[in-house]
Formats: sequence, C-alpha cells, structure tokens
Amino acid sequence: MAEVVDIRYGKHELHVRLPKGCEPVIVRKPPMPLLENPPEEITKALRNGVGTPNLQHVAKDARRVCIVICDITRPVPNGPILRSLISELNDAGVRNDQITILIATGLHRPNLGNEMLEVIGDQWVFDHIRCENHYARDAAWMVDLGHTPTDRIPVILNRHLVDADLRIVIGLVEPHFMAGYSGGRKVVAPGVAGEETIRTFHNHQFMSDPLACNTNLVGNPLHRGQLEILNILGPTYSINTIIDEARQMSFVNFGECVASHLACVDFVRQYAEVPFDRKFATLVTSAAGYPLDKTYYQTVKGMVAPLQILADGGHMIIASRCEEGIGSHEYRESQARLKSMGAEGFLNRIRQMPQADIDGWQTHMLLRPLDIGRVSLFSEGIQGADRELTCVEMIDSIESAIEQSVASSADRSIAVIPEGPYVIPVYRP
Repeated sequence: MAEVVDIRYGKHELHVRLPKGCEPVIVRKPPMPLLENPPEEITKALRNGVGTPNLQHVAKDARRVCIVICDITRPVPNGPILRSLISELNDAGVRNDQITILIATGLHRPNLGNEMLEVIGDQWVFDHIRCENHYARDAAWMVDLGHTPTDRIPVILNRHLVDADLRIVIGLVEPHFMAGYSGGRKVVAPGVAGEETIRTFHNHQFMSDPLACNTNLVGNPLHRGQLEILNILGPTYSINTIIDEARQMSFVNFGECVASHLACVDFVRQYAEVPFDRKFATLVTSAAGYPLDKTYYQTVKGMVAPLQILADGGHMIIASRCEEGIGSHEYRESQARLKSMGAEGFLNRIRQMPQADIDGWQTHMLLRPLDIGRVSLFSEGIQGADRELTCVEMIDSIESAIEQSVASSADRSIAVIPEGPYVIPVYRP
C-alpha cells in the first residue's frame, strides 16, 4: 500500500500519496519539549532576565514604551506574550497610554483591521493599547542615526522605537535563509527600519555572500550589520520564543536583545538543524503553510531551506497555497525582469547596485535552487499569466510530479519535509 504523507499547505495540510516502491525519508524536528503553562512561563521569563535584571527593574521610570512585534507573515504567539508583558509593565508603574505596539512590517504591506487583531492575538490588548504599523517609506516617521562602522549600512529606524525610554522586541527564533536565524535583532532591522536601510541590507554584496545563509551567524554580514545597528540604537530588550511543528510554545525568554536571542538560538539548533550524510534526487517540501505561504514571495524561503540535501540536477517539488498570489507589484516586476533577462542578465544588472530593488532580493534568492536543479511548484493561488512569473515549473498534481521524478531516477528514495523552512536539513558527509 502506498504511503501517505501530510505537508503544510495554507491553513490545512495536503495529503500526498507517494508512489509504490519508493523509499520516503521524512525530515522533521525531533520531538520538542512544550511549555505546560505558557502564560505562567512567560511571566517567569519576564521576571528572570537573560543578561539583564527583570522587566520591572528595566521598566522603572519608563514613560514611553515601544513594543515591536512581527507582522502577519510570522506565526508568533503574540497574544499571551503581550498580555503578560503589559501586566508586568503596569505593575512597574507604566500606564497603558504610555505603551505603543509597533508591527514590524519591514517593506511588507501593513496589517489592518481584523488582520491587525490576528497579529496582536488578544482582543483586550487590541482594544486598550495603541497599535501601529511600521511604514518604511514614510520619511516623517524615520530617524537617521548614521551608518554602521563595518559595512556603512544607513541606520534609519522608526521614531516610535528610537524615542522610547524602553524598547522591547518580540521575536520568533527559527532558521532564516539569509540572516541565519530570525528573531531578536532582526525584528529591529529590517523589521522597523527605513527603506534605504532595508534595500542596502538586501543588495548583491550581502545576498551573494555564502555566509549569509540558513542557521549561520558566524561571519554572516546581515547578522553583523544587525548587531551594529542595535549598538547604535542603544539599550534594547527582547522576548524571544520558539514553537514546535504544531505551533505550540517550546521555549521563551526575556533579556538583553543579543543575549536572549543567542540563548534561543542555542536551544533551537538541536531541533531545527537535522544532519544528513547523503543527498536526494527527489525532494518534496512546503512553504510552511499559513501564514508564511500567503504569497509566492515568501515561498522562496521553502525552496532555499533544503538545498544542502538536494543532489545536483535533482528535482525539488514544493507546495504553497499563495492565497494572495505572487506578492507585491515590485516583486512582480522583479520576476518579470528575471523572465525576460535570464539569470545572468539579472545578476549583471544588480551587481553594482548599492541598494536592491524593493523585493528584488527574493528573485535573487530564487536563483540559488534554480542553479542546483529543477523546481516544480504546486499552488492553487497562482493562476493565469502569473504562473509564468514564478520562473519555475508549475504543476497541477503534486503526486504525478513525484511519481514522474522517481521514475526518471535510479534513486527510489524521496526526502519529504512537511514543515518546510522551519527545519533545515544539514549535509554532513
């Protein structure tokens, strides 16, 4: 009997029947410990800081508090975190009208209405605390703090954060295909940075650096730049959390932004990085389901994540719902350039640009899997002329694509990554 595997797709899962006789290798995190009582553990973390005294100590005398949270593309359990955080701030003498929650949209679209409520995750917080989106292109709300010393990245940040007496960012620590790991310092930049900062971070110099990759912080130019921006900004604290495959909280801490982030990275590495001593001719993965797979723009992360175990000339088959289609109009234009210019023409254009085209960096990253092998995409959300803009092979049946791929290869084994880019197979021969 053929084996059926479930992979993340939109708000549900795809039930994929694998060909008879194949040898599936399921790539997923080892079982993670779970917090028995998340609200209680969050409060405990706030009272026992990493690299700093507890929250109430650092909140003493604060009159303007800025809390930065991730946007709709990250499944951060903001509701219980914000509720506990605000309660502790209140106990420290901070009033609700002194608190601003800032959504770190980077250059993504704003999260408005019911979507903002979904991001906040708690009706009481939504009703009682000022909540704002970050608008990277609104110069009136940006503050220019100069340049980083090493790479001369312009340091332009949101005024809500810069002017606050107490800065707290809430991050989800997971593998990130450019910055090594998300969370902590990344919520500041590019999260609430200005357009010029973000576009510099994503230029060819940074994106082409082999150390700007999943799970690597050592020598990573993005990580280095983010740390230097934090140093220029001044004292910043963070609440970082880790979730398992079912989006349940496994770990949470509070503390000085860098120290708390590194503690989370140390914890999550043992689960998110799965070693392999071989590569696969056929690989099936996802874009992690909702909310990450809302657009094709975000789907590229799922294509980059498993590259270490994709054999040269191999076939990657990825499922992504893409309920909002391709993505921004800027990304659409970037994909059109790749389609018309080809990979070499696209790279020649961006090599000397000090600032990347908005969202063009994702097209640049798409070239990584395309340089190794064949990529096929199953997506019900991308239709019509947009299918050509993906610059990959669009398929109407994921099962047929798998069957054809296995039949055309001497290798009957298939790597299957149900969770997509939240777990990284690491090749260690």
